[in-house]
Parts: sequence; structure tokens; C-alpha cells
Amino acid sequence: MNQGSKVRTSAAYVDGVRIHFSTAGEQGSPVLLLIHGYPEMGIAWRKTVEPLLAAGFRLVMPDLRGAGGSARPPAGYDKLTLAGDLAGMLDQLGVTGPVTVVGHDIGAMVAYAFARRFPERTSRLAILDSVIPGTRMFDEVSRDGTKVWHFHFHQAPDLPEALTQGREALYLERYYHDMAFDASAIDYEAFQSYVRNFSQPGGMRAGFELYRSFAKDVSDNRRLQAEQGALRMPVLALAGAGGRYADRIGPMMEEVAADVSVGVIPGAGHWLAEENPQAVADALTAFANGRSGEIK
Repeated sequence: MNQGSKVRTSAAYVDGVRIHFSTAGEQGSPVLLLIHGYPEMGIAWRKTVEPLLAAGFRLVMPDLRGAGGSARPPAGYDKLTLAGDLAGMLDQLGVTGPVTVVGHDIGAMVAYAFARRFPERTSRLAILDSVIPGTRMFDEVSRDGTKVWHFHFHQAPDLPEALTQGREALYLERYYHDMAFDASAIDYEAFQSYVRNFSQPGGMRAGFELYRSFAKDVSDNRRLQAEQGALRMPVLALAGAGGRYADRIGPMMEEVAADVSVGVIPGAGHWLAEENPQAVADALTAFANGRSGEIK
């Protein structure tokens, strides 16, 4: 990250798995757990650090299992397991009380799993431009082989690794470009960091395993909803005005949560925190402070 001494990096070992993370802000401040998506790392939140610190939050920004400085074990990419990684990381940070959990893309699936597995540790839940396994919208989107072709490609055994080896930069650039409103928002330095990460041994495989776990994620989420009913904590559903989910993310979350607020981020496609970080920070600040009526 480019925030100098304000951001500190460390690692936790959870059941033997190294989870790398960054923190910023003061001890005792309200905590935002910021969970990145695919194909990104914790640095995806770099542009939101300054405004969120100015709003008085403490930020915890992990690299999910398989990404960035975290370990790349062969298994454990279902979202309940990833949520357990983050709970263990928070324990080692001494953060045991409820936090606002924020997730983007695949990270939103992890954030949702965290709220299901650890509702007592989730004061609020923000879902950014994603579909949640087990919902009707996820089923509908998954059937669209044109818009989410990557869902199916990534789940194939071995083939994605073989076809992307040595072509990681080309493959990842296609992602960022095609899903953006402003493709230049992912700057050269961040792009190079992403490419270096996913080009490392096991990097692409770990990313694909996030998708290969979808069937388990669907089963887990449906079981937990049947057992627990609707989520009770306040939920924020955010989507990019230039993306695919602006008119659908709210109804999707209303399937699984009782208290849902919806916001649309202008000037952004899928990569909300990279394309319009100030608007994202403003929306998260209003939501975390109980002012959801201010979110537009």
C-alpha cells in the first residue's frame, strides 16, 4: 500500500495457515474488516484508507488464503473456512468484539459466510457488487454463460491453470478492463502487484479454487439460512452504477437479510473501491455510523 507508516503489515497463523494482513488506525476505534475479491489482494482498499481513517475507523485488510502474502494451501477455499481464517486473525489481533464486515466480489461471499458463522462478531455487513451463493440471483447469474463465463472456466479441473500459465498478465488485464467503468482506476503499480502475486507458484490455482468451492458454498448457505433464518444485523448492498448488479443486489440481499439498505456508486463498474473510493468510503462511513439514510 502507498499510505506509508499509517499502514502496518503482519501475519497470523490460523490452524497452521499463514494469513497476511494490513492494519491502519488507532486501537479502540470502531473496526472495519475489509475483504478483497478476485483477482485482487488487500491492497484493493488502498484508496479508501485515508478517508476511512479520517472518519475515525480502525481498518483490518487481510489477504485471503491463497492471495498476496498469505499461504496457498491445496484446500480450504470454501467461504466458511475462509471466514474462519479471518476470525482467527482477528483473535490474534485482540479484536474479539463485533466489527463491521465489508466484502467485495468473492470477498463479499466470505463476508456473508462470516456473518452466518459468527453473527455475534458481526455488528454490520456490507456486500459490494457480488452475488451470494445460495440465492436466486446466484442461480440466475450462474446460468448466464456469457457474462459469467469465468465461473464455469475456473471450476474445470486443471485446464485453467494450464491455459493461463505464462499468460497471467493478459488474463488478469482482461478481467480488470472488461468489468470496469474506468479501467485506468487500477493503476500500473497495483496491476503489477496483482500480476506478480498470481504468477507465483500456486497463485492461479488458489484463485480458481475459490470458484471450485461454489457448490459447497451454495449448500452451506442454504443450510445456514434454513437453520438461522434471515440475518438480523443491518446489511448494506452496494453496486456500481456502471456494473451489472445495481438494480438486483438489493432484492438479492432481501432474500437472506431482514434489514437491508441499498446504495449505487456513481462512476464505477465492478471495482468500486478502486474506481470511486471516496464514494465507497462515504457510504461505508454512513452505514457503520448508523446513518444509512445518507447512502445514495
